[in-house]
Amino acid sequence: MASAVLFASAAWAADTIHVGVSLSMTGPGASLGIPERNAVALLPKQIGGANVEYTVLDDATDTTRAVANMRKLIEGGADVIVGSTVTPGSLAMVNVAGEQKIPVISLAASARLIEPMDAARHWAFKTPQNDSLMADAVADYMTAHGVKSIAFIGFNDAYGDGWLEETQRAMAAKSIKVTNVERFARTDTSVTGQVLKVMSSKPDAVLIAGAGTPAALPQKTLHERGYKGAIYQTHGVANLDFIRVGGKDVEGTILPAGPVLVASQLPDSAPSKKVGLAFIHDYEAANGAGSVSTFGAHAYDAGLILQYALPIALKSAKPGTPEFRSALRDAIEGAHELVVTQGVMDMSPTNHNGFDTRARVMVEIKDGGWKLLP
Repeated sequence: MASAVLFASAAWAADTIHVGVSLSMTGPGASLGIPERNAVALLPKQIGGANVEYTVLDDATDTTRAVANMRKLIEGGADVIVGSTVTPGSLAMVNVAGEQKIPVISLAASARLIEPMDAARHWAFKTPQNDSLMADAVADYMTAHGVKSIAFIGFNDAYGDGWLEETQRAMAAKSIKVTNVERFARTDTSVTGQVLKVMSSKPDAVLIAGAGTPAALPQKTLHERGYKGAIYQTHGVANLDFIRVGGKDVEGTILPAGPVLVASQLPDSAPSKKVGLAFIHDYEAANGAGSVSTFGAHAYDAGLILQYALPIALKSAKPGTPEFRSALRDAIEGAHELVVTQGVMDMSPTNHNGFDTRARVMVEIKDGGWKLLP
């Protein structure tokens, strides 16, 4: 049975806004879900003059449990759902959102969560940058640094599928050859076969499309086998747990990331710098110096979306009603130039993420930390 964490009073009152949250706090996605849980604990308990309660359930990085959690939260009176941490569970939750007509704010990256727009995705939003936006940044950087060929190693799930599709598109646009494609599971303990195939194609660089600590396995294996080319990762590894697990093998890794990862290194003109630094201060005050991660920022940004949209919805409907859910959905979709830790959001009926190039930077892992690249 899923464990729950209540960040408010034990009982849900009828005149209170109820936010249901399902996160991957255990299982392969735990290094992402735990900082998300920590960020939810920072969110305000009053918004627009109304009390807000958050109920957090662990889905253990399991799609079936993510759906069960969502249904349990809806049955308990949730007005909006936040989650899940990873793409497979989030995709299943989007279908429930359409069925139950309740807004869901996903913390997973795949653009497939919100594209193409249909009846289910009408209710779905997401805070991480689309993989298409980040794949373009990687391709641009590779082109500027003379990369002519790459090999791809990605998760064999929806996250890897999305990144493979966007990588092939972005690389073709820059005339970069994809020499071969290999896949692996989040729970795999060996990728030697895939790495040997990658190395036999002699690519200039390797792109690993994984998330959290499991994404370190192919990189460590590449180094063990003597690969000397450049290694790129996705924004799915932008937390210190990845560096801790990867150790010296992930030094020099290049990846696209949200600007909050290097907020202190941003120019003062960066629109999200102030918000990002405020989040980092609050998160580390609660969880310790150096504990912050971009995944916590994704959850915090979901909270910033709600702080924008809930007061609007409260003007037209009462919490706990279908009308309120619909009004909240409409208010989120209407967010314009909303500054969050990861960039600036301009939502629309056809764009339920709203980020542009202000939501990405290129960084390098250097000396066990993150260095902003030009």
